Amino acid sequence: MSTLPVIAAVDGSDDSLRALDWALDAARRRRAPLRVVHVRQYAAWAQPDVLVAGPPEPGDDPVLERARARLRERGGETGVEYVGTEGVPGAVLPELGAEAELLVLGSRGRGGFASLLLGSNSLAAARDAECPVVVVPRPGREVHEETPRESGPRVVVGLHADSPDDAALAFAFTEAALCDARLEVVAAYPWPVLTWGTPAQVVPPVIDQVAVESETRSLAEGFLAPHRARHPGVRAELYVAPGDAAGHLVAASKDAELVVVGRHRRRLLAPARMMGSVAQAVLLHAACPVAVVPPAPPED
Repeated sequence: MSTLPVIAAVDGSDDSLRALDWALDAARRRRAPLRVVHVRQYAAWAQPDVLVAGPPEPGDDPVLERARARLRERGGETGVEYVGTEGVPGAVLPELGAEAELLVLGSRGRGGFASLLLGSNSLAAARDAECPVVVVPRPGREVHEETPRESGPRVVVGLHADSPDDAALAFAFTEAALCDARLEVVAAYPWPVLTWGTPAQVVPPVIDQVAVESETRSLAEGFLAPHRARHPGVRAELYVAPGDAAGHLVAASKDAELVVVGRHRRRLLAPARMMGSVAQAVLLHAACPVAVVPPAPPED
């Protein structure tokens, strides 16, 4: 049993209750405790004597009571910890990752604009939390996928052959093992490769696409080998395709259990945490829950 909890962030919205359902199943798979947290946002412009002195008790918080009722319906209320606190959710939620195995949120809560596909709190948590963050989307997202896929449980993970993310691969293999699911590894390479000659003149690529695809496959298989050895029961299949990585991952999200993407590593000229364009695009458009995995801390 894991000692760190799976944390579900709730705000009373239907999105957060769907995330709570996912978090309960994740905690059961991991044999980990479940902690339900409601961050009640205060008004920064209010007078000090208007603010509630201290976090609300679980029994006084209707959001937590609704979460408790939801878990009671699913037979998952026993042993659950309920925590109510106050603050700015976009700042408080990422901090929860320091004491969690997994942080689970809905794609959009009560705040923000109805037209947004991803709420600011979910984006902040996925970008800044120290643990993996799972964002559960609303049902009914349209994804166009022309490639037929084998039926059955499936976890998808993106692999960048030029800079593989071991943390994301490890998480994906573990999740596939826990879900008894097939693992689909998507390795995309840019194509066509365009070079510029004289101004405004595009030179056709002289690179052999077959060679590029073969090299990408060879590199990817090498990175997958140690993970296959650690998880011999996981059936991992590699898909190598030209074009946009985000597009391939979004297409693969149809009917999948989970899509796993890595978060950007910190760089010398960009020391702040940041979300990669692929991860952000997948969060915005994937039809299934998305796990954003932070990079492993650098070795001393």
